[in-house]
Order: sequence, then structure tokens, then C-alpha cells
Amino acid sequence: MGLSPMDILNPVGEWVEWLTRPPEIPKKDNALRFGILGAAKIAPQALIIPARSHAEVIIAAVAARDVKKAERFAKKYGIPIVHKTYDDLISDPAIDCIYNPLPNGLHYEWTLKALKAGKHVLLEKPATSNAEEAKDLFRNSLLSGPNAPVLLEARHCQFHPAWHTFLSLFDPKDVEEASARAAIPALLFALDDIRFKYDLAGGTLMDLGTYPLSALRSIFGAEPLSVTSATPRLMPASLDQRCDHAMQAAYSFPDGGVGHLWCDLGSRVRYEKGKGSWWAWLFAGRPDFTTDMPPWITVKLRAKNGLENDLAITTQKTIVMNNFMGPHVWHRIDINTATTYRDTAGEVVREEKHTESKKAYVWPEGQGGDIKGEDFWSTYRYMLEAFVDRVKGRKGSGVWLDGEESIRQMEAIDETYLKAGMALRPTSVELRPLRTAGA
Repeated sequence: MGLSPMDILNPVGEWVEWLTRPPEIPKKDNALRFGILGAAKIAPQALIIPARSHAEVIIAAVAARDVKKAERFAKKYGIPIVHKTYDDLISDPAIDCIYNPLPNGLHYEWTLKALKAGKHVLLEKPATSNAEEAKDLFRNSLLSGPNAPVLLEARHCQFHPAWHTFLSLFDPKDVEEASARAAIPALLFALDDIRFKYDLAGGTLMDLGTYPLSALRSIFGAEPLSVTSATPRLMPASLDQRCDHAMQAAYSFPDGGVGHLWCDLGSRVRYEKGKGSWWAWLFAGRPDFTTDMPPWITVKLRAKNGLENDLAITTQKTIVMNNFMGPHVWHRIDINTATTYRDTAGEVVREEKHTESKKAYVWPEGQGGDIKGEDFWSTYRYMLEAFVDRVKGRKGSGVWLDGEESIRQMEAIDETYLKAGMALRPTSVELRPLRTAGA
């Protein structure tokens, strides 16, 4: 059996792990003990590495369906305990918190089991398979009352100071149009990857698309009034065509705002005859490592008009955030201002253009509550800080994604799939009997 694309790229991933290795610090006596469900490839980046620089987090245990795989994972990352089953891990009284990076279709079932066992849960995005599951999970009575467990959907990039610096540059009501784009070059994920299994709630909108959709909702500070268009590129005919390999969608927001989303887990160089460059023609059909990376967002603000010395002045601002998903590696926020001066006859007298750039790796003075952060902190490290603060009952940075936010996110995903003429991701069998009994 040949190597998969990810097998070939694993050394690259290990190099990135080494490059981003934070300093390890001693653990406090009251540190939270985490257990990981599954030996997922995202776990080192999302939890294990960030935990090394957190004095109140210990990665204590792991469980996987394949015990041998869990043992190899535990040996590689220095995890002391390997449980034979997910249930054994969840029922371990020495475990305080569960990290759930299982396939999407298993999020609801195993998160609910963890909450019933009194564990705090850091849940990978998307929170659930659909909005029905999200409502049942995040509005569950287990999460209310004193000493209730903490549940957080891990949309990590929204915890980084760079994201909040970006949002601070405009008033959502002034946004005329916004575009959010994220793509992964073809071959990085095999076509038979679990991300493309409908029965496991797969699809690119569910995976990579979670980030640009969440970004648009944050930019407008509101929910879409409607999904005006949604065009999927389905998986190849020989595979599960109930899943999208890419999705383009448009949304209408309050005050006339328009949002555009584009996500692709199989991006390739595209060339249309008579259009594009010789480069596109030469590399057409091959993985695109250039134009789609890094992920970016463009926000166009409504033009502002004024008068000065008998000249009509129109000012138009466009704000671009490069690499909004991984700002800890590198990012840049460009504030582009174009000013046009016209005389009384409406003729253009002169035009001026100006660009100001910003970056933020730690919280600026006066922001971030009790936390300033460190330059090396990743988006996941900032998120882990917020999660631990919430469990410990501390104010922390003040950044949080509550359950209603996660429900609204899943509603927007569902509405996009419906507009695309696609079926919603299937509801967990754990919830279906409850739904039938209550009908």
C-alpha cells in the first residue's frame, strides 16, 4: 500500500511542532488534568504543545479505538496514562477535563457523556453535526446551576489579540461588504479522509469553512438575514457526493451588508482559456500553494463624504487581514484609505491613497483583561488560557464563545447547506430516540 499525502507531509508537521515548541514550565499542584479522546493529528497543535507553557494544565491520559495507536501517541508526547476505551477515560476520577477532537459525527455523543461524568470539555469545531444537536448540547440542564462543567467550542483564532485588534478598526454597522477566504492545497488531505464522510458529518464547510463563516458573523456583529447563494463543488463521482469539497456562498446582513465565503480543501490552480497568466496555464490542475494562502479577509467600509474648501471629499476604507486563521505564525492587517477630491463640477481634482499596517501578538495595554500574553503564544494557547480561566472562575482576557454563539454558528452552517441543495449532516443516533420520544 502506498504512502498517503499526509504520510509524506508528516515530517513537515513534526518540523513545525519543533519550531513552535514553547518553553516548558513547572506545573502547579492544582493543575487541571486533561484526557484526550482519540489520537488525533490536531491534538499536538491544539492542546499538547500549548499545555507545555501553562502551569495549570497537565496532559494526563489518552484513549483511542486502536489501543496500539494510543500507546504510540502517548509515548511520543509523554502522556503517562493510556485508557483502553473512551468510556474508561471519561470515567477516570483523576481527569478534570476532556479534549474532544473526534470526527464531527461523534462530537455530540462523547461530549454529552463527558458532561454527564462532570468533566469540563474543550470541543473541536464544528461543535456538532447540525443545529439540532447544538441546541440539545449547549442548552442541556447539565450546563446550568452551580458548579456546572464548562463547555467550549474550539474556534481558536477568535481568541488571539490580532483578531480583536482587527475587529476594533471598524464599526460593524459601517461594513458594506466583507469576504473571507480559506483554502488548503489539493493532496494535503486524501479524498477518502474522514473529513469527507457524510455519516461522520463531513464536508469542507463543516471543517475549514467554519472559520470564514464565523469570521463573517463576527465582522457584521449579527446573524445573516439570508443565504443568498451557495454553490458547492462536490466530491468526485466515485466518492461521497453528499459532501462538499469546496463551497462558495453569499449572505445578506442587516443594514444592507453583504458577506462572501469561499472555502476549499482541494484547491488547485485554475486556468480559463483567454484569461489568466502563463503561470496559471502551465500549472493548471495542480495543487495551488500560492493564491489561496494564507487565508485572508477583506472588509470594505461604506464611503464617507465631506466638504473642504469647495471640494467634495469621498473617503473609502478597505481593511485586509492576512492569515486570520494562524496569526501567531505571521499576520498583517492593512488599512487602505482612498480619498478622492472633486470640484463643484464633479471633476476629479486629485486622488490620494494611503496604507497603514498593524500587528498584534499580545494584548495591547488596556485590552485583554488580566492577561497580556506572550509573543510565542499561539491561537490555541490563548484559547487554552481562556478555558482554564473559565474553569477556575477567573475573569481572564474576557474573550469567550458561549453556547448560544455555537448554536447560531451551526444554524448558519445548516442554512448554507440547505441553500446549496444539500442534506444537513445526520443527527447522532444518541439524540434520535430522544427526539422521537418527545414528538
